[in-house]
Amino acid sequence: MIKYIFYLLVCVSSTIYAQDSEELFKEANSLYKAGSYKEAIKRYEDIVATGSVSSELFYNLGNCYYKLNSVAPSIYNYEKALKLDPLNEDAKNNLIFAKRLALDRIEELPKSVFQKFNDRFLTKFTYNGWAIFSIVFSFITAMLFLMYYFSKTPLKKRLFFTTSSISLILLLLSVIVSFQQYNSSLKTIEAIVFTEEVSVKNEPTKRADEAFVLHEGTKVFVLDKVDNWNKIRLIDGKIGWLHTNEIQLLNDF
Repeated sequence: MIKYIFYLLVCVSSTIYAQDSEELFKEANSLYKAGSYKEAIKRYEDIVATGSVSSELFYNLGNCYYKLNSVAPSIYNYEKALKLDPLNEDAKNNLIFAKRLALDRIEELPKSVFQKFNDRFLTKFTYNGWAIFSIVFSFITAMLFLMYYFSKTPLKKRLFFTTSSISLILLLLSVIVSFQQYNSSLKTIEAIVFTEEVSVKNEPTKRADEAFVLHEGTKVFVLDKVDNWNKIRLIDGKIGWLHTNEIQLLNDF
């Protein structure tokens, strides 16, 4: 009995939080339309604090910071919006404009054919999206196999056998891509530089020699962590060390 009461309280509290978040979201949108961007940011950040995050929420936050010419926070929130929904075209387009405010111009290393294919097609969906495709294809495969099994004529049997085989191949491919995307999301840790100008070190100490300089808004890949220092890599292959306080992780939801 106590267990059911506990579950009931959890459900009620979750509903209240959802309603509060919805009201805050509407209020923040109204403040944004009125040009009160700082006040809108406070409301949006209150929603983030509850854990009720969405691509639209981070997109709106990015818009607020962009209106205030805050380079790093605008890029950071647009990137987070795209992590939750890679098909968010508005966030993708606004991110291009936000990146133009950043000072660093870093040329990406040439990519292989597979890397280009992965960027153009496979990463269009998150691993959750590919998992949904897997479920859909598994259902289609099962239905087509049953239709093949119960078909009477050879023509229909060949047709359903061929289509079920194709569906099975698509199922296996979607499962493989889903696992690859999931493993990649665990291994790939991205972050945005939030310090206006920062000296990247050769070693994880303040007294180490300077490797190069970065400015706010630049995306880096975190390779390792030692105490309060992060080993980072740029898209051009340069490697160095940054203090934890100088970046904010994009994977941190």
